[in-house]
Amino acid sequence: MSNKKAIVLYLHVHQPFRIRHYTVFDTGTTHDYFDANYDHDASNERILRKVAEKSYIPTNAKLLELLQAYPNFKLSMSITGTVIEQLEKWAPEALASFKALTDTGRVELVGETYHHSLAFFYSRAEFEMQVNMHKHKIFEHFGQTPNVFRNTELAYNNDLAIWADQAGYKGVLAEGWDPVLGWRSPNYVYKPVGADNTRLLMKNYKLSDDIAFRFGDSNWSEYPLTADKFAHWLSEDQDATNFNLFMDYETFGEHQWHESGIFNFLHHLPEQWLKNDGHSFMTVSEVIDNFETVGEIDMPDTVTWADTERDLSAWLGNPMQSSSIYDLYNLENDILATNDLVLIEDWRKLQTSDHFYYMCTKYFNDGDIHAYFSPYKTPYEAYINFMNAFRDIKYRLAKSNINI
Repeated sequence: MSNKKAIVLYLHVHQPFRIRHYTVFDTGTTHDYFDANYDHDASNERILRKVAEKSYIPTNAKLLELLQAYPNFKLSMSITGTVIEQLEKWAPEALASFKALTDTGRVELVGETYHHSLAFFYSRAEFEMQVNMHKHKIFEHFGQTPNVFRNTELAYNNDLAIWADQAGYKGVLAEGWDPVLGWRSPNYVYKPVGADNTRLLMKNYKLSDDIAFRFGDSNWSEYPLTADKFAHWLSEDQDATNFNLFMDYETFGEHQWHESGIFNFLHHLPEQWLKNDGHSFMTVSEVIDNFETVGEIDMPDTVTWADTERDLSAWLGNPMQSSSIYDLYNLENDILATNDLVLIEDWRKLQTSDHFYYMCTKYFNDGDIHAYFSPYKTPYEAYINFMNAFRDIKYRLAKSNINI
């Protein structure tokens, strides 16, 4: 038994290009599906500026303060291409604050798809194109080349691990879902089935969700959650090596408002955790380098980090979702054959998984979550806007004299 333990803090930054109120009358007339200047509640510029002000800028300021105060504090993050584009346009100061973090040398960037898409399940060629696009974008802004990979929404199965292994990634991230782990704990490094060199880091969803979802809930039995209480919980797991705390960046300031005390919690966490000589913070690569695997994980079916089912049903669970995403990818060869870079980019923006998430018709516990994140009044409104944009994509294809 060793007292050597690490917190692996990984934060995910993403904002989609939401489809505006795009009607059938717009089809064939105007192609500005994501027009930022369109005056409505789902304005991409308005949402991006709000999230930057409430979450990105204050969180980055706090993280930079912690990095400067604690030489042993480290973290990992991923930033999609779509949110980088929006930060370039509308919040360059927020983008610069991310750069300030990575410039410390103690923030590792994780690879993913540029457009936050589910392309892995529909087109391996398109998937790899987006991974490479993202890799170039990350290097352009931050000078890093990702060594660890996460698929969109942590959508993971054995095939993804084999792909990551062949692509040269030292690690891949996944959800530490109980039916997969069984009696085992997510607090270790694992070897994926079928992969020789890639290692698997599995999210401790219980501890992560204590921060991301339950922190501000005054009805929660553990409320209020303080940094010393949280550090004590982790210390009680005598055999664990790594606590994988994976969550959305917007946890800080957006999902959990400043008034909840979330920034105060973040401020004191390094102090409380690092009191013990055996405790540290590690990036995703460092934890793979520092700890041996304790077993092998077999995940033939896809697991994600969303909803109670932890599968792809949040994006593909009803006919609206499954048919629209199938039809979109079915255009791939014709779209690419046009060599029309604007058309291709619009097609890729439509691949962003959020569009299909907004079409979800689940109710009960999950329905509340879906409604919170959607800019549309109903899933059907989301579907109509998407399909109108899709029909216009087909119209533009026809104008390109491509046989569809």
